[in-house]
Amino acid sequence: MHRALIVAFREVRSYLQDKAELSFSLLLPIAIFAIMYGAFGGQTQFNGTANVVNEDEGMYSALLLDRLKAHESIDVELMSRASADAKLEGSDILLAIIIPADFSPRIASGQPVEIVFKQRGNGGTEGQIVASIVRGVADEINREWQVGVQVGDLVAGKGIQPQHIRITVERFLDRERETPLVQVTETTIGSSPDPINQFLPGIITMFVLFAITLSAQVIVDERRKGTLERLLTTRLNAGELFAGKFLSGMVRAFVQTTLLLALSYIVFQLFTPLTFLETLVVALVFAAAASAFGLLIASIARSPDQAIWISVVFTMIWTILGGTFFRAEAGTLFDTLGKFSLNTYANDALVSIITEGKHLTSVGTEIGIILAVAAVVLVLSRFLFRAVRGGK
Repeated sequence: MHRALIVAFREVRSYLQDKAELSFSLLLPIAIFAIMYGAFGGQTQFNGTANVVNEDEGMYSALLLDRLKAHESIDVELMSRASADAKLEGSDILLAIIIPADFSPRIASGQPVEIVFKQRGNGGTEGQIVASIVRGVADEINREWQVGVQVGDLVAGKGIQPQHIRITVERFLDRERETPLVQVTETTIGSSPDPINQFLPGIITMFVLFAITLSAQVIVDERRKGTLERLLTTRLNAGELFAGKFLSGMVRAFVQTTLLLALSYIVFQLFTPLTFLETLVVALVFAAAASAFGLLIASIARSPDQAIWISVVFTMIWTILGGTFFRAEAGTLFDTLGKFSLNTYANDALVSIITEGKHLTSVGTEIGIILAVAAVVLVLSRFLFRAVRGGK
């Protein structure tokens, strides 16, 4: 066992000294984390750009622009008609909002007027949402104008100045906007899903499976080059070499996964110190299982390319059946097949700790299954393990 630890230590040290491999393996979790942060860490509320051509420059167009600029979901970018046409032609934008030159005069005289939406195709999803927001703001201004006209008609002939009517109407409308008569209350049934909590367990298990490809490829390549055979000319025996390879593969996967979890811990504040350590324990157990399967693949593969393809197929099957991102409906064929994937048990354990706030004592069954399967695979891979091409 002592010599096996030496082999593992040398493997890990060689891994840490290989700048290219170390950079890739450490940058990979950072890249995955950056994707997670970009997808889930920012604002979930819609934000788009309203490309506006204002040919009016009057009071009501200014009011419309002020309302749009005050809207929290869109940014307003003013441009000329020529610029808008050029950008639409080049597909730089998909929607331009054109306020016609007679917009304010026609509203002031009570005549109907249209805002023109000039778009490429259907305007795109963002364009359709922006157009809907603009329609809503325009409808609000229209209702306010109609209220002012109706109030003016009601008090006509009573000597009230038009500006007093306008000020009074605006005051009441502002009060209505602040405390509307009809209010909307959102009620969430059950827990609101957190995308980070929902997908992080699957990302962790999928990331650990990368160790299968790396360890299997390296071992097959070393056997092909005769590196393993030369190691056996020392005092090291095949069993100690096998154990050292197993430990080094497990540690390599665990180091990378620890970095991913640490970044999630620092930025998203998902864990308490205790749940962070418990998540590391589950990751370590799963890393051991992945390393065992990596040795099994290395034992049956005849070339590095073959090891990579077997690992990729194996990883994809486990990822799909194991409910890495979306769990199959209970009782279905996929749910039954998923019980043959260790990802299922690792994901369940991680979800219980990360999302549900449970502890290791609650996931003992899942951890026990992973360890049992890892032990069986380790014994089988030891039986098949070959340090020399065509032999033991």
